[in-house]
Amino acid sequence: MTVAPKVQRKSNASQQKTRSEPRQRPQPNPFAPLQPDELVAAPGPLLMMMEARAPWEWAAMWAATPWLNRLPVGDGHPVIVFPGLGASDTSTLMLRNFLRQRGYTAYPWLQGFNFGPRQGVLDACRSHVRDIANRHNEPVSLIGWSLGGIYAREIAKEQPDNARCVITLGSPFVGHPRATNAWRFYELVSGQAVHDHALTAQVRVPPGCPTTSIFSKTDGVVAWQCSINEPSASSENIEVQASHIGMGLNPLALYAIADRLRQDPQRWKKFDLQGARKWFYKIGHALPELTPREQR
Repeated sequence: MTVAPKVQRKSNASQQKTRSEPRQRPQPNPFAPLQPDELVAAPGPLLMMMEARAPWEWAAMWAATPWLNRLPVGDGHPVIVFPGLGASDTSTLMLRNFLRQRGYTAYPWLQGFNFGPRQGVLDACRSHVRDIANRHNEPVSLIGWSLGGIYAREIAKEQPDNARCVITLGSPFVGHPRATNAWRFYELVSGQAVHDHALTAQVRVPPGCPTTSIFSKTDGVVAWQCSINEPSASSENIEVQASHIGMGLNPLALYAIADRLRQDPQRWKKFDLQGARKWFYKIGHALPELTPREQR
C-alpha cells in the first residue's frame, strides 16, 4: 500500500516534466526519399570545365555593346539585382551599369557577400525592396543571379504590391539543392543543411507577378532542369547559351533582360522568337520529363 502513492507521485512528476519541455520543431529527414523532380543529377565534369568560358562572355559583352546600345530605352523604373552564392555587388556591377544605360534605376542588394540567408539577411532584403518601392512610388523589378534569384522570388511572393516582375539567371528553384555543384559550399558558408523538403516545395511556387527564368543547358553549376518555371500565364523560360558564372555578362542574357523589363505588367507577353531571335534563343513553357539517365 505504501508503494502506490510513491509510484503515482513519480508518474505525476514525469507528466509535469513532459509538459514543461519545449516542443521541438520537426527536423527534415536527410534520408527521406526524393521526389521524381528531385532526381536530376548535378552537371558533370565537362560542363564544369566549360565554366572557364566566362571571360569570353565578358569579352563578347564588350563586342556586342554597339548592338546592345540600339535597344529601346526603358521607362526608368527601379530594379534591384541580387548576386549569387559567394558573390557580392561587385559581380553585378556591369549588369547594373547596363541597366542604367538602358534607362533604368538599378540598385545593388547592399548585403555584402551572399553567404546564404543568414540571420538578418532576408529581413534586410525585405526592407530594401520596400524602401525602394516607397521612394519611387512604384513596384520594383527584381533580378536574381543563381541563389539571388531565390531571394527575388520569395520577396516577390511576400510583397506582391512591391514587385513588378522577377527575372532569374540560372537559379535553382525546382528540384533538390544537390542537383547543383554548389550545395556543399552553401552548407559550409551558410551553416544550413539543404535537406529540407518543405522548403524545397515552398521555393518552387512562382510569384504572382510576371516571372522569367533565363537558363542554360550548358550551365556547369546548376542542372538546367532546376531552373524551369511551371507552366502559367505569367511565367516563362528562356534558354541561352551561357556559363553559370558568366550569365550576368552574356550579351544574349542582357538582351533578354532588357526586353523583359520593357514589358508592361498589365499587358505582359511571353518572350517570342520573331525574326533573328529564333537563331539565338529557345523557349520552353513546360517542365521537362526526366529520362532514366537524368534520374541516376
